[in-house]
Amino acid sequence: MRLFVGLDIDEGIRNRIARFLEGVREFSPDARWVRPESLHVTLKFIGEQSEDQTEKIKRQLETVAANSFEVSFRGYGFFPGVRAPRVFWVGIEATPALSALASLVDENVARLGVPKEEHAFTPHLTLARTAGGSGSPRRQKHDRPNRSFQRLQEKLAALGAPEFGTMTAREFFLYQSQTSPGGARYTKLAPFVLR
Repeated sequence: MRLFVGLDIDEGIRNRIARFLEGVREFSPDARWVRPESLHVTLKFIGEQSEDQTEKIKRQLETVAANSFEVSFRGYGFFPGVRAPRVFWVGIEATPALSALASLVDENVARLGVPKEEHAFTPHLTLARTAGGSGSPRRQKHDRPNRSFQRLQEKLAALGAPEFGTMTAREFFLYQSQTSPGGARYTKLAPFVLR
């Protein structure tokens, strides 16, 4: 099973982002757009795991003790930058509790042999990727200036930074990711409550 840990987003925020996507998708028709029902905030990508290891990961994540916190979704940007964009994203603003939760999750699953993150946590909500491009926010060897999102960037420059809302994160989830020709499908395998 291909696994990751993440936060789900409130339905009202999801609906506002879905309306925003409807208005901008046409400006980058070749991009791979995320379906609104798949929107989530990734805390930790785990990767392929056996069913036995998945059960161990669930038990380990049950030991994560963290408080609930506020998360705001506003603005947008491009990874790794506007000249060589691969990913179009919505910005996330949160207290340090979000990064602390990502760090706790990383530390806990590392105890089971899952490699620790090499880079600082960069919270974002991916909206679209270039065809065949990595979803990583960091520069990659193959990154070159491109025009993948040029029309979208031009249209967005005329708008103000969109506000999608604020929610309280009260739980996080272990997800399974299944790829298909129609895009990835995410299934919640287990919830973990924040205090």
